[in-house]
Amino acid sequence: MCRLAASAVAFVLVSAAPLRAQLVVFDPNNYAQNVLTAARELQQINNQILSLQNQAQMLINQAKNLASLPYSSLGQLQQSIQRTQDLLRQAQRLAYDVQQIDHAFATTYAPATGNMSSQDLVSNAQARWQTSVAALQDALKVQAGVVGNLDTVKSQSAALVAASQGATGALQVTQAGNQILALQAQQLADLTAAVAAQGRAESLDSAQRAAAQDQGREQLRRFLAPGQGYQPSNVQMFH
Repeated sequence: MCRLAASAVAFVLVSAAPLRAQLVVFDPNNYAQNVLTAARELQQINNQILSLQNQAQMLINQAKNLASLPYSSLGQLQQSIQRTQDLLRQAQRLAYDVQQIDHAFATTYAPATGNMSSQDLVSNAQARWQTSVAALQDALKVQAGVVGNLDTVKSQSAALVAASQGATGALQVTQAGNQILALQAQQLADLTAAVAAQGRAESLDSAQRAAAQDQGREQLRRFLAPGQGYQPSNVQMFH
């Protein structure tokens, strides 16, 4: 019995010896190195997270810069220009055509000659007068159309300015600016049309007056020519 107790005590002492050795073993340098390594790894992870956030923000900014402007005035601007062009195409009689102009000034507006009949002179004068009146009417119609387009210009200008102020990226700003330039081009086209129509009316009126003066000189020459002027005759007024 005493021998068994001694063996048990010896076993406990032998088993407890390694446990006491593990509890007292501590290397401060190794612990500090491990803490420093963990801190560096954590910093690298934080840097990677920050880099990913920056890349995500950069992609968001690029998407904004590439986003198209949600508003477009192109359709209404094209309609305004089309209306003005239609009015110009409706020019009556002598229109905006070089061949027609050359033909008219070789016939209707040509200088009066001695071999032209009186009826030809009267017909040409009447045609020139009708052409001048039609040109004035055309000019008024074009001017009325241009004035009618001002409402479109006003509404589109307000919409484009609002769109440019609310633009979220470079592309939207550029597109808004381009549309504003297109609106200005449409206004210049209307102005050009109005000036052209008014200039046509004034030119035809000047040509009509010049042709009338020339025709008047020819008719006066015929009146004063021997045997062609006024012939007096006896008139009996009372019985």
